[in-house]
Amino acid sequence: MTLEILTPEKKLYSGDVYGVQLPGIDGLFEVLDKHAPLVSALGKGKLKILKDKSSSESYMIQGGFVEVSNNKATVLIEGAQEI
Repeated sequence: MTLEILTPEKKLYSGDVYGVQLPGIDGLFEVLDKHAPLVSALGKGKLKILKDKSSSESYMIQGGFVEVSNNKATVLIEGAQEI
């Protein structure tokens, strides 16, 4: 699936991934390949990009939104710090 992570200042990430773990308002959730369409608010916490089954990249985010449609996840966040 394709993942795009955008902040007001820049495009933080763009590429094909295995999945992404996101800090929802009510807890963590995961979006994988061919996920059903979804729009959700995000809380403050850890966003984890699952590049494949063995490698990942993580960021602390301040909140935002995610939209999943047509095997593409677009994450709009206020700010992020790589951890």
